[in-house]
Formats: sequence, C-alpha cells, structure tokens
Amino acid sequence: MPWENKGGGGGPWGGGGGSGGSGGGGPWGRGGGGGQGGGPRPPDFEDFIKKGQDRFRTILPGGGGGMGKSAWVLIVLVLLVLWGLTGFYTVQPNQQGVVLRFGEWVQTKEPGWGWHWPYPIETVEKPSVTDVQQIDIGFQGATGNRGSRRDVEEESLMLTGDQNIIDIDFTVQWKIADAGQYLFNIRNPEDTVKIAAESAMREIIGRTDIQPALTEARGTVAAEARTLLQATLNEYEAGIEITELALQDVQPPRAVIDAFNDVLRAQQDRDRARNEADRYRNDILPRARGEALRLVQEAEAYKERLENEAEGEAERFLSVYTAYKQNPDVTRRRMYLETLQGVLSDTDKVILDRESGQGGVIPYLPLNELRGRSGSTGSGGN
Repeated sequence: MPWENKGGGGGPWGGGGGSGGSGGGGPWGRGGGGGQGGGPRPPDFEDFIKKGQDRFRTILPGGGGGMGKSAWVLIVLVLLVLWGLTGFYTVQPNQQGVVLRFGEWVQTKEPGWGWHWPYPIETVEKPSVTDVQQIDIGFQGATGNRGSRRDVEEESLMLTGDQNIIDIDFTVQWKIADAGQYLFNIRNPEDTVKIAAESAMREIIGRTDIQPALTEARGTVAAEARTLLQATLNEYEAGIEITELALQDVQPPRAVIDAFNDVLRAQQDRDRARNEADRYRNDILPRARGEALRLVQEAEAYKERLENEAEGEAERFLSVYTAYKQNPDVTRRRMYLETLQGVLSDTDKVILDRESGQGGVIPYLPLNELRGRSGSTGSGGN
C-alpha cells in the first residue's frame, strides 16, 4: 500500500511501523500492529453499532431474541397512534382554520376542536379574522393631525366631475371575512385593498362636482366608495370585509387654495343675496295671492248677489203681470198705491182736511215736532 513502511521510515500519519513495534506508530497515534504498543487505538464503529442494537433489544418484548411478527405489528400501531394524535388542533374564537392537503386548500373550519390528517398529508393555517387593519391613502403619518403627516399627491389628487382637481385623504379599515379566500385568492392583500380603494374613490369623485364633494356630499361620497370597494373585492373573491371608509381631509390643491377660497366667498355672497330675494318673495307673494283671492271672492259674491236680485225682480214682475192679467183694475190701483208709498215714505207730509169746516187750515200746529216726538216715543217703546 502507499502508506506502508518501505524500510525504516514511518507511514503518512507518523513514523515507524515494523513487526517489532518498538519505533512504529499507526495513523491514530504511536504504536505498532504486533499486539503490544503504547498509544490509544482508533474508535471501533462496528462495536458502537452493535452495542446500540443490544440496548434496543433489551427494550423489546422478550429481550429482542426471536421477536415475532405480533411485536412488530404492535410497534407499528403505537407509532401510527402517536402520528394520528398530532392531527388534533384547536381554532380560537378569533380565528378560522384553513385545512391544506398537500398544500391545497380543501376546507375552512370554524372555531373549536378539530382533526386533520397529520403532517405531511394535511396542515392547518389559523389566521385571525377579528383584527381590523387600517390603510391610509393620500397621506402618511398620524391620522387626524395634518401638521404631522405627509401628503402623497400621486394618491390624493383626483379629477372631479366638473373637471376640477381635488385633494382627498381617506382611510380604509378592513378585516378577514373568509380565511381561505384571503390566503389563496390574492397575493398581497394590503396592496390589493389599497389599489382597489383608490380606484373606487377616483370613480366616485369622477361623478361628483367639486363643490358638493367639499361640503354636503362628503358622507355620500364615502358611502358610495365603500360600497363600490366591497363589490370589487367580492368580485375578486378576496375574502375581505370593509368595515369603514372615512374621509380624513377634503380640500382643493394647495397651489390654488387661495383662489378657490375667493370663489367660495363669491358663491357665499351669491347665496346670501339669493336667500334675501327668496325671503322677500316669500313675504310678498303670499300676501298678493291672498289679496287676489279676496278680490275674486268679493267679485263672485257681488255677481251672485246681482244675479239673485235680478232673478227676484224678474219673478216679482212676472207675478205682478200674472195678477194684472187676472184683474187689471185692482192691479193698476195697487201699483199706484205702492208707488205713492214708495215716493212719500221718505218725505215729510202735512195732510189738510178741507171738509173740517175751518177752511182746511189749522191755525198752528207744530206737526214736524209732533212727528219727531211720536217717532222717538215709538222707537223708545220698541
């Protein structure tokens, strides 16, 4: 062999090595191969394996000597039971269990105890479904404190329906609704929610004018954007539920905010003048309508009165004519008397009786005073 001693030299691990053993040494130390020598011997791996087998036989039934088939079956059953026990799992109340078979999603488990085929056949993922995540869009920093946050214009600047630019910062809060869809249908859930939310907000703002978006339509914009975002995620089967979408700051871009404020002030003046005109109109028009209605009602009443009087006169004339045809003399005399009564009823009258023997003249009689007294006495008596 190449490492054998060719003469008096040593091997590759040391010097010496003859049959006498006085000056030789093996690769593990000094010493010869003749049976007597000084250094430690190399470890015997075969002896080590043999001792391990002997110890294993002492554990087996009957000391391992002549072990039968039943013993091996028992060992296999015990190992299978221990392997099967590793398949029990617990899903906490805030979790959903996603059972994977060779890495494929097969079912979703609700909170509680369960069992699956042990590893490596099946495994269980248990993501939390109650934790609410938040995404800021249009800004970075503390929510609600504009001075301590940084505006991200590529996310916040949007085009409105009337071709104006608006700066919108908003937040989206979401949680897992279906753990299986969440884990396997989308690659980056947070990025997906952010992109979909920004797209939904841009679509809603693109249908809204800038003035309502800045004032009274903010709640409507947030509600419609949330509905559209949830519909988009449902279409993706992302397994995500949007719990809230809130507008943090809505204003014109900073470069034109002064000019926009001037426009707002002009619009406010216009609205104030319009309100004053509406108030004056609301004061004048009802009164004019009431006066017109009163005049119309009076005219209708006057018309009805004249019509009734005319009808009554016509009926009276017809009744007199009927009576005249039946007895013309009597009717003629009656008409004469009624006419005199009508003429003389409103004038002062003095009647002289020429047949009284006094020449028809009463020396003095205060007829007017007597008449006035009799009239006052009569009215007082009534």
